[in-house]
Amino acid sequence: MSRVDPVTRWGKRQRAWSRTRAERVLRVLHDDLWTWRADPLPPSVWLRWVPHGLVCLVALATLLGNTAELNDHSELGPEVAFLIALGQASATVLALWRPLPAWWLSMAAAVVGALAVRMEAVDYTFTWPWTVAGLIGHMFVMLLLALRVRTRVAVETLVLSALVTYVVQGLIGARNYQPTGWLAVALFSVVALLGIALRGRREARTELAQQTTLTAEERARRTLLEERGRIARELHDVVAHHMSVISIQAQVAPLLVENPSDELKENLAGIRQNALEALTELRRVLGVLRAEHPDAPVAPEAGDGAAPHAPQPTLDRLDALVENIRAAGLAVTTDSSGTRRPLPPGVELSAYRIVQEALSNVLRHAPGASAEVHLVHLPIGLRVVVSNTRPLRTPAPSQGAGHGLLGMRERVAMLDGTLTAQALPDGGYQVAAFLPVEAPDLPTDLIPDPSTEDDSP
Repeated sequence: MSRVDPVTRWGKRQRAWSRTRAERVLRVLHDDLWTWRADPLPPSVWLRWVPHGLVCLVALATLLGNTAELNDHSELGPEVAFLIALGQASATVLALWRPLPAWWLSMAAAVVGALAVRMEAVDYTFTWPWTVAGLIGHMFVMLLLALRVRTRVAVETLVLSALVTYVVQGLIGARNYQPTGWLAVALFSVVALLGIALRGRREARTELAQQTTLTAEERARRTLLEERGRIARELHDVVAHHMSVISIQAQVAPLLVENPSDELKENLAGIRQNALEALTELRRVLGVLRAEHPDAPVAPEAGDGAAPHAPQPTLDRLDALVENIRAAGLAVTTDSSGTRRPLPPGVELSAYRIVQEALSNVLRHAPGASAEVHLVHLPIGLRVVVSNTRPLRTPAPSQGAGHGLLGMRERVAMLDGTLTAQALPDGGYQVAAFLPVEAPDLPTDLIPDPSTEDDSP
């Protein structure tokens, strides 16, 4: 049994590794360069289709100039020179839509032209292997390619262009020529790097715009969730209060009746049990809402002046809110019409918050303006209108999230109401909301639509 020489075994491994690596490189080049994939050049933002027209003019100049140079440098017939020049000019135009096939066509036309000139060369000195027109045409092809393909592909085409130029000029060669190979490689490198840099800048701007959009969407979503959580907590406090009262009344009721029956005691006990279960469930939901920051103190609402755990505000505290807003420098007048009657706590709370947010927006975005709050008490609900006059000064940049209207819409939608927010013809702004109250004895078509009513409060 013969033993294999270690040096021979190492040599075989090296050859196998080199062959595998070469196959891998060829496979990558094939996947990158051998494609007919369309990649149209988009119109410029400011110049629109001017770059496309410029490339077409360059293609025409390449066609005419290359035809003349090939005729002057060789004994080729005009037809052959025109076909070679047409191939390189067509590659320049094709690069607008399919850059990689255009590069192949430009290289093929350049090599064919160089070899044809070499075989039919004239006796005096000529530029070779790249003609001046052909060099300019291929530069545009390289630039359009680098603008739209990956950096690796652009570098591969640059290296292959330099390699083909070296083979034609350095290995094949010709006589009586002025070499243009080194100049061509230098110019191709410049335009390729320029295209790569411009493509990287465009991708960075696109990514920045996408990140800005995602940030705005995330901020809006976070604001929406925070507003929903705050609304849920406020309504929970209202409902919890009433459920606690129901539980206490159900517990005390049997003591107020002389000799209550067992059936009455059982019903009242069931009412109390259901109230306690509902209260427990509501508190569990509130615990989930507050679980994210259990130790964070709850800040009072802006302009409210209430303590963190004070009862939720109602329309009875609207005068205090208006006084606080006036103290901040905004002239506010209030007015109401209709017969006021008791409203559900959720409606009163939402109406108060809508007025509060609308007046806060006037303070921030309409300096120098005056505001008016108008409440219309209807048999079927409450209409809230907050309008302001035209601002006298330009508002300072706001540091808030800018989603106050989002919270108002959430409150109104939760109560199945309607809300409109629109600019007024005189330069002011108006927020109008309708909060319905259940009235089964009235037809539903009596519910007003703020979008169809007069803009004036």
